[in-house]
Amino acid sequence: MSRCWINTVSREHVLWGVEGGYTQADHGKNTRLRRLEPGDTLAFYSPRTQMRGGEPLQEFTALATVTGDEVFQVEMTPEFHPWRLAVDFHTVAPAPIKPLLPRLSFITDQQRWGYPFRRGLFEISADDMAVIREALTGVAVTQG
Repeated sequence: MSRCWINTVSREHVLWGVEGGYTQADHGKNTRLRRLEPGDTLAFYSPRTQMRGGEPLQEFTALATVTGDEVFQVEMTPEFHPWRLAVDFHTVAPAPIKPLLPRLSFITDQQRWGYPFRRGLFEISADDMAVIREALTGVAVTQG
């Protein structure tokens, strides 16, 4: 059975992933990325436009389905060799998170709603993913 995930990534890095058909997590580490399997759904939350600084964004910026069987490593610089996983991105429009907060079960404290995203990559329920998918695509998904 496929699972649902959120990956907290700056919009700039999401766009690089869309262009290359991959996702990264945890600053290039492979630990949690290895938990994803083909068919899993991955929503991308972007707190900012860029990783180091940038403008505040607080939007879901992409939606993808995992297609890769295994993580793979690339060399970006001689010192940085991040791990990636192949994904297929869907056509979506960015969706602000604040209107969704009351409908997301993993947000247990409305005052400190950003706390769960500090984990980077984390699993969520299918119901929560349906809320996010509807916001990104404009199409309601019924759970059955």
